[in-house]
Amino acid sequence: MRHPHPRTTRRRVVGALTAGLLCTAGLAAPAVAASAADSAPGSVTPALTDGLALTPPMGFNNWNSTHCRAEFNESMVKGIADLFADKGLKDAGYQYVNLDDCWALPSRDANGKLVPDPVRFPNGIKAVADYVHSKGLKLGIYTSAGTKTCNSAGFPGALGHEYSDAQQFADWGVDYLKYDNCNNQGVDAKLRYTTMRDALKATGRPIVYSICEWGQNKPWEWASDVGHLWRTTGDISDNWGSMLSILKKNLPLAPYAGPGHWNDPDMLEVGNGGMTDTEYRTHFSLWSVMAAPLLIGSDLRRASDATFDILGNKEVIAVDQDPLGKQGTVVSSEGGRWVVTKEMEDGSRAVALFNETGSPQRIATTAQAVGLPEAPAYTLRDLWQHRSYNTAGTVSATVPAHGTVLVRVFADRHWAKNPPAVELGLEGSPLVEAGRPATLTTTVTDLGRTPATRVSVSLTGPEGWTVRAQPPTRALVVPTGRALRTKWTVTASPGTPTGSYDLTLKTSYRSPSGVRVDGTLPLTASVVVPPPAGTSHLGDLPWLSATNGYGPVERNTSNGESAAGDGHPIALGGVVYAKGLGVHAESSVDYYTGKACEAVTADVGVDDEKGTKGTVAFEIWADGTKVASTGVLTNAEPAHPITADVTGALVIRLVVTDGGDGIDSDHADWADARLSC
Repeated sequence: MRHPHPRTTRRRVVGALTAGLLCTAGLAAPAVAASAADSAPGSVTPALTDGLALTPPMGFNNWNSTHCRAEFNESMVKGIADLFADKGLKDAGYQYVNLDDCWALPSRDANGKLVPDPVRFPNGIKAVADYVHSKGLKLGIYTSAGTKTCNSAGFPGALGHEYSDAQQFADWGVDYLKYDNCNNQGVDAKLRYTTMRDALKATGRPIVYSICEWGQNKPWEWASDVGHLWRTTGDISDNWGSMLSILKKNLPLAPYAGPGHWNDPDMLEVGNGGMTDTEYRTHFSLWSVMAAPLLIGSDLRRASDATFDILGNKEVIAVDQDPLGKQGTVVSSEGGRWVVTKEMEDGSRAVALFNETGSPQRIATTAQAVGLPEAPAYTLRDLWQHRSYNTAGTVSATVPAHGTVLVRVFADRHWAKNPPAVELGLEGSPLVEAGRPATLTTTVTDLGRTPATRVSVSLTGPEGWTVRAQPPTRALVVPTGRALRTKWTVTASPGTPTGSYDLTLKTSYRSPSGVRVDGTLPLTASVVVPPPAGTSHLGDLPWLSATNGYGPVERNTSNGESAAGDGHPIALGGVVYAKGLGVHAESSVDYYTGKACEAVTADVGVDDEKGTKGTVAFEIWADGTKVASTGVLTNAEPAHPITADVTGALVIRLVVTDGGDGIDSDHADWADARLSC
């Protein structure tokens, strides 16, 4: 991004598919208090004992959808409260309707009091709170632990006014405070946030306290007896790269979370339009497995049915709100195939099978690997498909690109009442050259303790394509651990343009008791062209897929960060390059090489347009195996040459990660990137 902290790009003043397929069918203040004592490295301080936020807070915050625009006003806030009731969100557990920045006038009154903007809130904040409370909901408000808030208009912050401001909030009936970190004048973070804690406590009103210092001072190590939740990262943005980067920073912090003290990876972007519904389901699933606060960031007045379906999934919400309060932990993550599990109060485990990559992946674990005791069989509940199955112990699914299968697994003696879980899978790469037959093999595997009977399978493609099966496509019985394997010849019609096309794999089977189960695995086939012979610039070749932290991947210019074409000539260490790729971490670009190429070469680094900022790491992968990497690079370093042997690879992937410190300012270049075939 463009500035030292993600918040600043918007307001700081400086000082595809369903869940996947397990068939499961898819599964004027007093003197400032003394500084809080430092906790020992890695230790967790005691939690607050006020009984608040015993499960992660759920609600709404307007910032991600309205920012400081005029539409943020009393009418909008009341409308959101109405929608909470009308759309079932209140019943699903959403409770807080939170105001972000820009609710106040830029100046305090003659008595040093905050003044609500009379245009936005003509009846004041108390009237809004009363309305929200009349709906059985609670109101939240925002300020900053600095002299001003983060917006460039310079609204008053609470530094030096903590007790006065806290009392105003309490008098208005506020139930939740988000306390930001802008314009903090270099005052110690623990001192600033502890002072507001004490000020809120002095009001006598129960107010949930959200510490928003962006993770700069590792609040997870000291804030569990200061606030009820603390931001662990910079601001989220409505794109895949931002969500993924925040996920990876928040996951390792599981030991610090628990009832009344939560890691906060920032608000939800679900429904804001920058990601697909598949990616939004992943976002919501993983925030729930991480026991994260669930604060809706989209404008519910304009939300689609799909958005309400995601936000209102009570089975997923139950994972987030489980009273045990455990944050999920990573079981495995090899090759972007993630297994994250969360211990639940009833002894079950929530298990997320998350596919970080840009193509379908089989992701597998076992009941014992996620912490369940040995048992003859288990009940497996798919939380997006709302279906229950039995499994002999395997938990696996073919998960779409950027998708997540979220299940709950029980060591349940009543497992036999459920049909067996069946996994639909694909062997071979769904890459097709127009007019040339490609061979794919599908599998229908019984994961259950009981057999699947009367099993059938079908595969269909776009109109004009030829899809032919080599029997068998049926089986009378598929026992536990066995599979119906079917080979298919798929031919795209001659002249089919390059791009992605839908294939649909379906199965039908019956349980031993005769219950019929139907399952569908949506697939994507890519029509590709073989790479040209000789040496080509990658900036001139078509890619299979591309994901980027901010803005699109740019051909032969730097990233620029926002709209397509907003970059500059690629420049590393003062050297300008005419060709290459401009990306922003987290980034991944896939190319079809058709087993016909030998090498990838490039000069890589952080583009000069970021000055001294940015830390990234470059990787080259060939058919899922890392074949070259740079380690962490900074803007202070000159261009770094990278070469990879990709002999025999069908697909290569160029990856840029954030260097381990978030994606702020991570404009990365694959300068003079070449492919030799």
